[in-house]
Amino acid sequence: MTELRIPNVAESITEVTLSKFLVKDGDYVQLDQPICEVETDKASQELPAPVAGKVKFVAAEGDDLKVGALVATIDETAAAPAKVEAPKVEVKAVETAAPKAEVKKVEETKTSAASGHPSPAAQKILAEGGVKNTDVKGSGVGGRITKEDALKAIQNKKGGAVREAFSRVERVEKMSRLRKTISDRLVYSKNSTAMLTTFNEVDMTNINKIREKMGEAFKKKHEVSLGMMSFFTKAVCLALEKYPAVNAYIEEGNLVFHDYCDISIAVSTPKGLVVPVIRNAESLSLAEIEKSVKALAIKGRDGLLTMDDMSGGTFTISNGGVFGSLMSTPIINPPQSAILGMHKVQDRPMVIDGKIEVRPMMYVALSYDHRVIDGKESVGFLVAVKDFLENPSKMLLGADPVDLLLDM
Repeated sequence: MTELRIPNVAESITEVTLSKFLVKDGDYVQLDQPICEVETDKASQELPAPVAGKVKFVAAEGDDLKVGALVATIDETAAAPAKVEAPKVEVKAVETAAPKAEVKKVEETKTSAASGHPSPAAQKILAEGGVKNTDVKGSGVGGRITKEDALKAIQNKKGGAVREAFSRVERVEKMSRLRKTISDRLVYSKNSTAMLTTFNEVDMTNINKIREKMGEAFKKKHEVSLGMMSFFTKAVCLALEKYPAVNAYIEEGNLVFHDYCDISIAVSTPKGLVVPVIRNAESLSLAEIEKSVKALAIKGRDGLLTMDDMSGGTFTISNGGVFGSLMSTPIINPPQSAILGMHKVQDRPMVIDGKIEVRPMMYVALSYDHRVIDGKESVGFLVAVKDFLENPSKMLLGADPVDLLLDM
């Protein structure tokens, strides 16, 4: 009998949650076949079968288990089930028009009865509102759905389903381990940092022109779309070189500076917000950054992010604009000292050379720990990011080409 126990997934992880089993109790499993999925503070991980055999559950879904706790046992002496091929059965068609018509009539009668016999007016209202007859309880004679029933159903429709009018139902759901961790870290960040936020706005005209002009060719060559995140990541890396304190954090009373930029990208997943890391982003091209962002987003969507994917990070970028946010104050991702918030691009009237022009503008926000970063540095950093984005040619050399030419 072989035991399947919770492994030591990371140094800082002492407990996990058994989120779900991927096989049934008593199933015969193969070597390395995933048995269950456990949820840590940062990610989900599958536990494979160490041997082939018959599995017996010991723990239950939803249990909080310490590292080393027993999850299941596998009887490797159990015989593997024989593969049985289903016999081929020849079915002969029988032409019986009358019985078919009778069966169809019976089915229609059952459907009509189940649907509550909507009146013609009610049926039209439900059809136009996208509500099924079976989702409506009729109040008429014999359960018949009246016009009033149909109108109420349309009014109470929410998210494609029909809910009861004036409902007072409450439900309690266990908070996931990831959501608990997010909650704890947000409270810790608010209570342990001297957090301030400074704002600016970026004219996205030149970035949009590049994406419009080179987008198709870029995608054809690199097999990835040219998004805004690569431009922002590159601009941030260049600005961090000018303002190294923004890329530092406090550790045991000391300031730790980094000569590299590990950029955490906030990604929304079905299980919550996670921040996987792009390593050495300062050394990557725009195409390499876009590929990294895409790969991490897919892994986050599919629940395949590992602890290594999300550990570390010296600076975070969060894009609330994809959800329509116009302005926000992002919370620092500890132990980092700053986070940049991107927002929705919106056409606004701007004064350009004494004339009013409509430009695609984006508000950007930098939340920072005032214990590490002074106001001058925070504002200077955000202005540098703005300058690189509005003048993309500067990102090629890290400075204005004319300034370099003149040795300014």
